[in-house]
Amino acid sequence: MTSVNPFNISDSEDEAERNPNDTDDTARSPSGDAPGPPTGNPFSPPADADAPTLLLTSNRTSPSGEGISVSAVVNSSMAGSAETKVSVDVIAAQLLRDQYILTALEFHTELLEAGRELPRLRDYFSNPGNFERQSGTPPAKDQALAPGGPLNRAGSISTLDSLDFARYSDDGNRESDERVAVLEFELRKAKETIQALRANLTQAAESEVPSQERKNFKSSPEIQEPIRPLEKRALNFLVNEYLLKNEYKLSSITFSDENDDQDFELWDDVGLNIPKPPDLLQLYRNCGTPVSSPRDTVDVSVEVDFGDFPGNCLAQDSQKKPDLSLQQQTEVVQELEYQIGLLNNDKQSLAQQIKKLQSEIQMLKRTISSPPPTTLDLGSQNISNPSSSSSTTTNTSSSDPLSVPPTDNGKYLDIQGASEPETDLDPPSTQNTSQTHPQPQPQSKLKSQPLVQFDKPNRKLSPAFLQALLSFCRMCSDSRLGAEVSRIAGSEESVMLMLGRCLPHIVPNVLLAKREELIPLILCTACLHPEPKERDQLLHILFNLIKRPDDEQRQMILTGCVAFARHVGPTRVEAELLPQCWEQINHKYPERRLLVAESCGALAPYLPKEIRSSLVLSMLQQMLAEDKADMVREAVVKSLGIIMGYIDDTDKYSQGFELMLLSLGDPSERVVSAVHQVFIPAFAAWTTELGTLHTALIPSLLARIEKLLMQGEHGLDEHKLHVFLSALQSLIPPLFAMVLQNAPFTSRVKLRGDTPAIEVTRFPRPASPLQDVSTIIGSREMLSALLLLYDNQLEHEGTTGWDSLLWVVNQFLPQLIEIVGRINVMSSTCVHEFSRFFWRFCRTFGKIFTSTKVKPQFQEILRLSEENVDDSEGNDILTKATVPIYATGVLTCYNQEEDRKLLVGFLEDVMTTLSLSHAPLDSLKASFVELGANPVYHELLLTVLWYGVVHTSALVRCTAARMFELVLRGMSEALVDRRAAPALITLCSGPEFSVRISTIPAFGTIMETVTQKELLERVKMQLASFLEDPQYQDQHSLHMEIIRTFGRVGPNAEPRFRDEFVLPHLHKLAQANNCQAVEIKRIDIATQLFEAYSALSCCFISEEVMVNHFLPGLRCLRTDMEHLSPEHEVILSSMIKECEIKVENRGMADAQGSMSIASSLVGEDAKTKFLSKMGQLTTSGAMLANVFQRKK
Repeated sequence: MTSVNPFNISDSEDEAERNPNDTDDTARSPSGDAPGPPTGNPFSPPADADAPTLLLTSNRTSPSGEGISVSAVVNSSMAGSAETKVSVDVIAAQLLRDQYILTALEFHTELLEAGRELPRLRDYFSNPGNFERQSGTPPAKDQALAPGGPLNRAGSISTLDSLDFARYSDDGNRESDERVAVLEFELRKAKETIQALRANLTQAAESEVPSQERKNFKSSPEIQEPIRPLEKRALNFLVNEYLLKNEYKLSSITFSDENDDQDFELWDDVGLNIPKPPDLLQLYRNCGTPVSSPRDTVDVSVEVDFGDFPGNCLAQDSQKKPDLSLQQQTEVVQELEYQIGLLNNDKQSLAQQIKKLQSEIQMLKRTISSPPPTTLDLGSQNISNPSSSSSTTTNTSSSDPLSVPPTDNGKYLDIQGASEPETDLDPPSTQNTSQTHPQPQPQSKLKSQPLVQFDKPNRKLSPAFLQALLSFCRMCSDSRLGAEVSRIAGSEESVMLMLGRCLPHIVPNVLLAKREELIPLILCTACLHPEPKERDQLLHILFNLIKRPDDEQRQMILTGCVAFARHVGPTRVEAELLPQCWEQINHKYPERRLLVAESCGALAPYLPKEIRSSLVLSMLQQMLAEDKADMVREAVVKSLGIIMGYIDDTDKYSQGFELMLLSLGDPSERVVSAVHQVFIPAFAAWTTELGTLHTALIPSLLARIEKLLMQGEHGLDEHKLHVFLSALQSLIPPLFAMVLQNAPFTSRVKLRGDTPAIEVTRFPRPASPLQDVSTIIGSREMLSALLLLYDNQLEHEGTTGWDSLLWVVNQFLPQLIEIVGRINVMSSTCVHEFSRFFWRFCRTFGKIFTSTKVKPQFQEILRLSEENVDDSEGNDILTKATVPIYATGVLTCYNQEEDRKLLVGFLEDVMTTLSLSHAPLDSLKASFVELGANPVYHELLLTVLWYGVVHTSALVRCTAARMFELVLRGMSEALVDRRAAPALITLCSGPEFSVRISTIPAFGTIMETVTQKELLERVKMQLASFLEDPQYQDQHSLHMEIIRTFGRVGPNAEPRFRDEFVLPHLHKLAQANNCQAVEIKRIDIATQLFEAYSALSCCFISEEVMVNHFLPGLRCLRTDMEHLSPEHEVILSSMIKECEIKVENRGMADAQGSMSIASSLVGEDAKTKFLSKMGQLTTSGAMLANVFQRKK
């Protein structure tokens, strides 16, 4: 049996709200697609009901008794025949028509328990459409529910039978919906229970103090009654409201945090049955107003206006009731004062309306010249529709001077009234209106548009008839949106008020991708809105406009915030914008926290200076220390830099220095980069103004570097050294700018048009515009003029009286050179960092300064001369990091011919001195490594090495040979072939074996890095001569060097060179070592062979070489290790076993390979088919998945 939906309503509240006036459409039932009956009879029974039911459908019935009731049906049935019984379906249909829904539900439940389920009730209660609202507008309070009207229930509750009857529904997927409906029903019941309990608690709180105690408190005024919980919550609410109204927002936030158990947004949280009293200001004013006479008190129970009584009547009434208690009289006075306040507000509204009317009349007098101004009647301005006209007539005809004014206070033009025809008022009404509202004065100010006049109909219809007639116009003015639409703002302030009311409803319904289009509207409204609470709400909407704003959206919001700040000034920025930032400082989305960090920097110029250096600085410091997102901390650092550009509180210097160190130690590279680009330049500019750049900031960093070097004797923390040195390097441009600005010639600077431009390479490339010296100085023209005077002063006039430059020369440089001498020369990282620092320092201060101030101090310390060759104390400085830092950081600053000659001469002298004095070569190696990383210096280094190749001393030639190994890496093959290889072969032709042995590592490096065959053959022949020439057979050190070199370059060398040359000669050396008689030499060779074979075991070796050379060499080495080092012998045995297994597996694979030729052909055919199938596919993942599905 199919059912028909007895309700013609929408399946969802959303659809009902979209089509509130569409009463002709039909809705579909969730259990069927049959259309419902017309809206006029929403509770009609199904079409397929039984015959007795159809007899009752001629008229709808209501609970009031209209139509046919259930009892009438029973009586009529019994009257017809005593044996006739009424069908349960008839009773069910009548209950549904009369809307006895709960009775029908109970009836349905009893039938189910009795096992007599009724299809009509089952289908009715299984249909969720029967319990939804028909429209989004609730009925009026005084309007009774129509017999066929919709049930006034929550639209989200879809059914009443929960999950028990879901199996009877045609929709099998509705279990979850019904479960949600049950939960929402239970939630509503729980809320009602909570409200009832809170009402009981409120009453209990009111009466928790015993009556006897209250009497004691009243009889003894000096004994104060203890505050009750209800009173405390009420006072807390009023105090918080006072703080918000008077712009004490931060105090309000703190007060709310201290009372976290109370909701300050809702007065009902204080007590549901307690009316909200006036605010604190009103209470204070009322409390301070004394009762002047008995006329001020009147019995509240008399519901008449006290203005209707004469004065003596009030006095007599007051004298007739002498038994009124003091408390009752006080309550009466407070109530009357509250009414007086309301009347004063109404009076102000009336005054505003009078001003508006006066301005309108003044407009008409100016614009309309033909009709005389006296013809304009004030009464016509108040005419809207007939209903409003009649109400106006009633109100104005009364003699009560305290009549309530219109609700719009004259601020709006009524669209509804303007669109309706005007009706004539009675002459007394017009006269009274004129008396109530005085005639406008001629000097009234014009504020609105002229009054629009419409033709009056020449009809004699009553106003009631017109009102009834116009009621058929389908207009909606009783809802929020209808009220807004029906009124047009008549002034700028009214427009702001309207926007403030409408924007909170508009924003949630705008697409997220387009919400930035609302930013101008929100900002303008927030700027001009008169209510602080509304402005706060609008700014809250602005910061929460987009859930996770991207970079462009954040920039748009920041632009709007800056425009807002420029418009409203620092006080409102502090009171309105900063609290929004503070609220979102710990937001769960990093994009929102990023917006806060960027806002603090963007708003810094528009905040009060006290707030900049206190609250905002603390907020950013907290985010820098606690936020986990790199991009947020990066924005925090940039905003801190902006704060440092505007701060002027000298006490914050130490805090800024700690923030710099904290941000420099951040693990994120992007944060550290932001520190160097923004924070350090801004902080340095502030310290320059304070005069502490060279007296406090730079000395503090130098002291930390020295302390780090003292603590790091056993292991230097290179990361911390990099942090401090990089900060020092970022301070070089501000230091040079300070030297220029404090120079003696600053008073002689003249900007002329013929000032030469600054060379592009004059300064190192800055990390950011803030590190550009021209930006720090002010302009490139000013910098160019200062540089000309600077070079002239250094070259001709000296540094007398130049305190800042003298500090650099006499204190800063010597301390730096001393620090350099304490660095471990083996630490390539430290050497590289300090070399970069000195290079940037010398390039910034210029060539003249480097030549006259920096180089002499290094040369004085190094003291390179022939007399110091044998002086161990004098040569000790040459073994430190001073040599490579001076060579790579100072001598390479300028690349002219004289500078290159100076560098070559310095390196030759160092190489000669260290070689002849038998000193360690670490400082020379560090210099060659640092210079060799730049291909520009390869030719220069080969020139230095050639000087050592042709030197008369074998010690110098040995040093040159060892330096070749360092410079050959990264050198071009053409340069190696043209200059390096001939130099090495020249060294091998000398008589000293030590020199020849020193060339072996360099030849190995060539074999490792060069691919040119001819060059490789030449190197191969030279190494073969070392191994096969009889004069080298007893050269133990030569064999050691060759084995070490083979182990180093073998894995990276050409495979052919490794298989044909390296492994066979290692095999020969292992065999020869078995016959070595000297045990020490045998151990040394065996140890080097073990290292070489361990490195070569990871390479791919052909089966032939494995069997003929690699395995035999390992067996020979194992023979040595059995007697010399048993622990190595175990490792060698496992290596031999693994190699043997590899050889066996390769043999088996070759045998199987010959048998699988035919199968491989079949596999190739399948592979071809598969690839062709794959080639026909597009990039769709769904189509790719279909390839591997089994065909059905």
